[in-house]
Amino acid sequence: MTSDPRTFLILHGYENHRPPGHWQHWLAGELRARGHEVRYPQLPAPDAPVLDDWLAALEEHGKRPATGEFVVLAHSLSVLLWLRAGPRRPDADRVLLVAPPSPPVTASIGPIAAFAEGLDLTERGLTARLVHGEGDPYCPDGADLHYGLPLGLDTDLVPGGEHLNPDTGYGPWPSVLAWCEDPAVRIGGR
Repeated sequence: MTSDPRTFLILHGYENHRPPGHWQHWLAGELRARGHEVRYPQLPAPDAPVLDDWLAALEEHGKRPATGEFVVLAHSLSVLLWLRAGPRRPDADRVLLVAPPSPPVTASIGPIAAFAEGLDLTERGLTARLVHGEGDPYCPDGADLHYGLPLGLDTDLVPGGEHLNPDTGYGPWPSVLAWCEDPAVRIGGR
């Protein structure tokens, strides 16, 4: 067990059933092996998510631990979940927002369109880091344009990373693990 155990909340995206080949699954195992508490819930109905149900799950699993640092990592649709949560957002010490789909793409996909409706991209004071892949088909104009610049987020671009999922080679992802242990680490490719 580490001398400074942390609690990590890992939130998956649309149609994600937490497969073993995904970097989030790998990361959960690595963090647990280092003695950290990991919450990696299956969010309700991942193939037809309902925003209110996902918000309720975020509240349920996002309770701040009594001690230690609380870190949230959200991928894809869960980034929009995090942004939409507003005052219901858990009190986290650090947040990593990875590969969010653009609002126009999200709005064009019926089962998840509600996640894009009313999305406030003018919020200031949001403490988070954005990581996005070059050439992401779900955010073709770039997540820095849609989220990083409007929200004033610290941003890492992963060259050729696309949607940063198993289809683009993101199973084990050591630089994300390194960031979990040290927030000064810049996140790069595999």
